[in-house]
Amino acid sequence: MTHDARTEPDVVSLTDTARTAPDMSWYAWGDPAKAKELDPGLRELVSQVLRTRTTDMPPVAESDVELSPSRLDGRLLAALTDVLGAGHVLTDDATRLVHAGGKSTPDLLARRAGRATATDAVLYPADHEEVERVLALCSAERVAVVPFGGGTSVVGGVSPLDGGFRAVVTLDLRRLNRLVSLDTTSLTAVLGAGVRTPHAEAMLAEHGLTLGHMPQSYEYATIGGYAATRSSGQASAGYGRFEDMVVGLRVATPRGTLDAGGPPASAAGPDLRRLLVGSEGTLGVITEVAVRVRPRPERVLDEAWSFPDYATGVDALRALAQSDTRPTMARLSDETETFVNAALGGREAVPGCQAVLGFEGTEAEVEARAAVVREVMAAAGGTPLGPDPVAHWRETRFHAPYLRDTLLSAGILAETLETAASWSDLLPLYTAVVGALTGALDDDESGSVVQCHVSHTYATGASLYFTVATGAGEDPATRWDRAKRAASDAIVANGGTITHHHAVGTDHRPWMAAELGPLGTDVLRAVKSALDPEGVLNPGKLIPEA
Repeated sequence: MTHDARTEPDVVSLTDTARTAPDMSWYAWGDPAKAKELDPGLRELVSQVLRTRTTDMPPVAESDVELSPSRLDGRLLAALTDVLGAGHVLTDDATRLVHAGGKSTPDLLARRAGRATATDAVLYPADHEEVERVLALCSAERVAVVPFGGGTSVVGGVSPLDGGFRAVVTLDLRRLNRLVSLDTTSLTAVLGAGVRTPHAEAMLAEHGLTLGHMPQSYEYATIGGYAATRSSGQASAGYGRFEDMVVGLRVATPRGTLDAGGPPASAAGPDLRRLLVGSEGTLGVITEVAVRVRPRPERVLDEAWSFPDYATGVDALRALAQSDTRPTMARLSDETETFVNAALGGREAVPGCQAVLGFEGTEAEVEARAAVVREVMAAAGGTPLGPDPVAHWRETRFHAPYLRDTLLSAGILAETLETAASWSDLLPLYTAVVGALTGALDDDESGSVVQCHVSHTYATGASLYFTVATGAGEDPATRWDRAKRAASDAIVANGGTITHHHAVGTDHRPWMAAELGPLGTDVLRAVKSALDPEGVLNPGKLIPEA
């Protein structure tokens, strides 16, 4: 039910209604119970396709993981406790292990083998003021600070690197988990940075509203994390990227508070909000995010389409992106991914490539947009397949990380990487990255399967999202590192961005200087120096080395 502005205040202040989900596993994505063992028949099929033997790779016992002792002395622990209160500064091994990094394949391989880069303490601030006080204290004491939301980073973004400082602490923002305010006239909401997406949607749904942001990390990722990494959700064609939803930010820095944005538009110099979105905790800690919200859709309509080949499908999505009428969600799988998706879903594979489209809005809006889109898709060579393939995708869209864990336990590496490029560069980039990955992975140890889909479209270009599977081999970490470097080099050499929505973290940092250029790199370093003079905020991430 929406608020009626004639009888109720335009701005509704809400109390804390915390609904904190459990932590993700220390060695896997989410709840490891959801990662089932490979069926023997599927295990044999994977072995045949990849030309490798599957080998059980279980994690070590939690008690066998080696963690270095906390380097925080009693005086500093007491000072932090004085800021945050008793029970909100933790140094026990179990808590530190859960915060020992994100969920990339290198992260998981290290922890499953019993190795972990341990933070020295995990801090749980209650509000913006406590975050600000912690940053001032850590800057003065030369202690590195790593902001932590849901822990879903797959690029090393929350690894507790000390940057050469005396210690490193992880700042877990889960207590900043309320809907601060809601303006039903302007359709904006202010959310705490630690609010997880299901909680945000539940609170907004009470007022007939939605954010509409639904990436694969939806179940665990936080509002602050989305802003810090320039996240893009699966319905970005209709709702936009998360940065398009952000209308304002409140950011704590070692030098004080920075408030950016607010009015719907401004010509008052460069937009500092845009500078802070995507800063990955290196310039400040986002504590509140003001976002645009929308009425919950009356209707959701799904349709799938088949195309004879990837190039034809890409042209169809380009025609949609450059038209005046777009679906809310549009994704196109290449031939390999189309086949794999059908096999995993127990369906007969459709020749060529498959696109899935979704429409959300009022009954009239959905029907009108769908009718126009059908004409564009048919004219571009598409064949309608009905809604069933999309239904299967919606049912399983959050399952891929669990399948990755299942495969990893069986000695198979399965990982993703993404990029974006102009429409002119998109297919050559696709070919180059597939070639780089297969060239790096196809050897005597194993073959590989590389699949890809277009997941986000724009008037001038689109993203490419690759999924790779290969045998782990004798040294899985080195094997994956070789493949990731080859793919990243191919991306930079062929007109792509080093990351479209996974962010930079540590993994993509070596290619940032090429993306920004020398002067752009200097600008970013100068902003870092102005906001974080001692350099304690998330060292080793995003900003290229000097």
